Amino acid sequence: MFDNLKYAFKVSRFRFWIYTGGTFVIGYTLGAERISDFYSLDYYIYLFYFFFLANVFIYGVNDLFDLSTDKENPKKEEKEHKLVRSKIRDLKVIIYVTTIISLILLFFQNNWIERAVFSSFLFLSYFYSANPLRFKSKPVVDFSSNMLYIMPGIFAYILISSEFPPLLIILAGFFHISAMHIFSAVPDIKYDKKAGIKTTAVVLGEKPSLMLSLGFWSVFASITIFLTGYHPLSLLILIYPMIPLFILKYEKAKIKKIYWFLPYVNISLGGILFIVLIFETIL
Repeated sequence: MFDNLKYAFKVSRFRFWIYTGGTFVIGYTLGAERISDFYSLDYYIYLFYFFFLANVFIYGVNDLFDLSTDKENPKKEEKEHKLVRSKIRDLKVIIYVTTIISLILLFFQNNWIERAVFSSFLFLSYFYSANPLRFKSKPVVDFSSNMLYIMPGIFAYILISSEFPPLLIILAGFFHISAMHIFSAVPDIKYDKKAGIKTTAVVLGEKPSLMLSLGFWSVFASITIFLTGYHPLSLLILIYPMIPLFILKYEKAKIKKIYWFLPYVNISLGGILFIVLIFETIL
């Protein structure tokens, strides 16, 4: 049992938990009206789900369907998780367990809106990597389907407020996650080409991909600054477009190293946003 949990933890990519769990927390905080909203059992059930179990599902499916294409990518072994054939059965068991838990949660959800959003999250999470759709291998569709990382935030907002978040917030999230996806695909261009995966980054090449990331993050930053009413702290969001701009300007900058700082940037800025929302909206 302990070995299975340990393996599930490894598959889940701890450093990437913030991309689903953090989105859930921010979405819930945006929809909450009082501090007592955080006493709800549902909040903690889904907090655990989106931080840990959702990532076991996303990356478990990813590892299973990328078994052959991950062979040449050193990033998978050094920083993430590379599936070996002897572990395929264990991985499938973990995926089945998280799927069953997901379906149980789906059954007990309050209404069909929650179920629709949660189902969309599961659908995108699975078919991002899985055949026959395999969104990750299709230009434009690859970064668009990364909307799966925004779904926990939308779900959380509905969970607490029973309504959808404002369209501008969803749009900001879409531009952010699209930029994140394109930027993170740039270090993999060489390996994806070898594996025959036709991502947006592979089609465009390194510099155009960085320029597109710069554009998307600039739109994201503009919307965020506007939504906060030009709060001084919101200017920190400009860190995002500055990252690809820095790499474009200084050719010696190594994107492979900078890429691994992004989770820390997301955690820091997400934490600041959470604190600001708690103090200004709820307390």
